[in-house]
Amino acid sequence: MTDAPGSNWAGTHDYAARGVLTPGSAQEIADAVRSGVRLKALGSRHSFNDIADSSGDLVSLERLAGDPAIDASRQRVTVPAGLRFAELAVHLESEGLALHNLGSLPHISVAGAVATGTHGSGRYNGNLSSAVSGVQFVSGSGELVTVERGDTDFDGVVVSLGALGIVTAVTLDVQPTYQVQQDIYLDLPWDAVLGEFDAIMSSAYSVSLFTDWTGSTLKQAWVKTRLDAQPQLPPSFFGARPAGEAVMSPAGDDLDNTTVQGGVPGPWFERLPHFRADVTPSAGDEIQTEYFVDAAVAVEAIQAVRALADRIAPVLLVTELRTIAADRLWLSPAYARNSLAIHFTWFNRPDQVRELLPVIEQALAPFAPRPHWGKWFSLRAEQIAPQYERFEEFRALAERLDPPRRFRNAYLERVLELPD
Repeated sequence: MTDAPGSNWAGTHDYAARGVLTPGSAQEIADAVRSGVRLKALGSRHSFNDIADSSGDLVSLERLAGDPAIDASRQRVTVPAGLRFAELAVHLESEGLALHNLGSLPHISVAGAVATGTHGSGRYNGNLSSAVSGVQFVSGSGELVTVERGDTDFDGVVVSLGALGIVTAVTLDVQPTYQVQQDIYLDLPWDAVLGEFDAIMSSAYSVSLFTDWTGSTLKQAWVKTRLDAQPQLPPSFFGARPAGEAVMSPAGDDLDNTTVQGGVPGPWFERLPHFRADVTPSAGDEIQTEYFVDAAVAVEAIQAVRALADRIAPVLLVTELRTIAADRLWLSPAYARNSLAIHFTWFNRPDQVRELLPVIEQALAPFAPRPHWGKWFSLRAEQIAPQYERFEEFRALAERLDPPRRFRNAYLERVLELPD
């Protein structure tokens, strides 16, 4: 155990836990749970809030050993919970396999991304959690539990916010490897976005739009095309012009950390993320926020936020707009609805960000916003519960799987009304 748990990757959250346990096996995790200490799983530290914090100890998943185990007949792979997507992707590619989606950052751990509903993008692509077909975890009683797709509790277990136990292994669906090209377009007119939103977001395997909410055009459109779909990309993208050269991170123009652009074909894991695995992603010194709304009201929600441009822009590095397909996971931000994700990367100005969050949430209130569980938001349980029809069922599941309340923390009390 270390004396101090340190901070998250961006340095914007200091963990309040007493220390960090580093077990090397599921059995060691079970022993720690049975000791009676309050615990919380810790992945790659990419959450921006206190979701992975505890009044007791943190349990790092980094030492959980073992190579990914591929089941070729079922097109699945089982991985240790702490493995990062970048490492898993290289292993899968060597076997001629791939995942259906990846997040903007390949640096994140599999279990942490799954537990928070972290998503990747694509109008017809489910989030990373939607690839899960099995979860193994240590429950509050110290029992090793395995739940598979089709089991009664499965849809409640996958996106768990760490409330049900400490995940030790995750099984994911895989498919044959594929190639992707990434093209960048500049100055996409707002009129096109508001008038042809569905066509824009459906035009490729994954489309991300970047803006600071000001002016008559957006800064950039990142268009990722799966080559086995035989793309026919136009020279002009809905009125935007092709970037003549590679662009840097949209969150900081001087950061050379993005994946290969310019329509150069490459393997899926080197194009679907925005950021390369060998460098610090995004801006680093930042705060992030994200809200999900029904894609059916995407244009109206965008207009509501755009009306706040004068207040948002001075605190903002960049906003990303992207879509994600619906799923059936109880606490997934895309539960039962195709979704627009409105992401904000803020300057590290905590007081100003805290002041803005309720303003943005009020503007989005008519569109039933759901927060990204691992980022900054001010919504509380009474505002979040109406957006999830299985909310109370999840709370009951948490009471059943963690009766001693080993995995409770202030975050779960605030957003789920699960007593700390």
